[in-house]
Amino acid sequence: MAVLKRPDEPPGGTTVKSAEESMEILAAFDLLGSARAAADFAGCSHHTVARLVAERDAGGAPPRTTRPRLVDEFLPKIEEWVEQSKGRIRADVAHEKLAAMGFTGSERSSRRAVAQVKQQYRLGNARVHRPWVTEPGLWLQYDFGDGPVIDGRKTVLFCAWLAWSRYRIVIPLRDRTIPTVFAALDATFRLVGGAPTYVLTDNEKSVTIEHVARIPVRNQQVVAFARFYGVTVHTCEVRDPASKGGVENTVKLAKADIVPTDTNLAEQYACFADLEAACRAFMTTVNSRVHRTTKRVPADMLEQERLRLHPVPALLWSERCGRDEPAGSTDRSWSSTAHFLMVSHRFSSALSIRTCSPISSCTASDFTRST
Repeated sequence: MAVLKRPDEPPGGTTVKSAEESMEILAAFDLLGSARAAADFAGCSHHTVARLVAERDAGGAPPRTTRPRLVDEFLPKIEEWVEQSKGRIRADVAHEKLAAMGFTGSERSSRRAVAQVKQQYRLGNARVHRPWVTEPGLWLQYDFGDGPVIDGRKTVLFCAWLAWSRYRIVIPLRDRTIPTVFAALDATFRLVGGAPTYVLTDNEKSVTIEHVARIPVRNQQVVAFARFYGVTVHTCEVRDPASKGGVENTVKLAKADIVPTDTNLAEQYACFADLEAACRAFMTTVNSRVHRTTKRVPADMLEQERLRLHPVPALLWSERCGRDEPAGSTDRSWSSTAHFLMVSHRFSSALSIRTCSPISSCTASDFTRST
């Protein structure tokens, strides 16, 4: 004989009501005053309503007892696996390991146990993001984004972000070599009017050579550069972009507005100067509008933060570097005799010339006369 079930009843028949469902059923009974009306309202049997009301009138429901499970004795091992894998172990893999240890239960029982342990692990290891209360002149973050392809060569977007004022800097680069990155940082310091106390970035080989016992070992060139400008270079946690979310958001915005895509319908850049102009226009736009968090204009806040920044040395940082290029190269900025870092020329008042001999410095006017 077929048993008729309510449409909202699970296929396996009636289930034990949770504490939340029991409270809702009792609230429906107190509201309607009838067991059948409360059952229709809560979507259960009127016998369930009558049982819950009788338990409440008798002084509360008796404590529920759970039957021991086959997997209970293996729960410490499952917790160990979940902890070692940081919550990534699959239930089928855990079941195979349990079966090898003598577990005779079904795979369904293993999946339920693993899901329960994973839920507890996530609750205990959930990352809480709180507002970062910063001080002016203290932190600057920088990162890189993929730029557009110009004349068959891929460009790089150097993105920097002052934490207190939320001031954003975007500078196009030809590569991510150490001298180029140093020139971009120098241009950034001169653009904002000083150097901060700390500089935060990724664990690239140009900054961190390796990790020993999870302690980063700095590149000696970066150490010398930081000492020259009076800054301290820090790196974020490995594979943890959220630890420098401010500059990550800057990279996202810069790529969305500057790099031509099907969504922004931007035109392809004819030359590198057009890309530089687009970056300057982007900086003007984002730094002149009210920030959502601070409710202030970043450009106005930079005027206050500039008072807390350290002075930038008058001389540029020199770095011995050279790269072979064809003798007849038409790109003056990448000739084998002198690598003109257009970063400093376009975005500040100084220009660095990288050659195979020690670097020399000149002003923008000197570069104009020489060309």
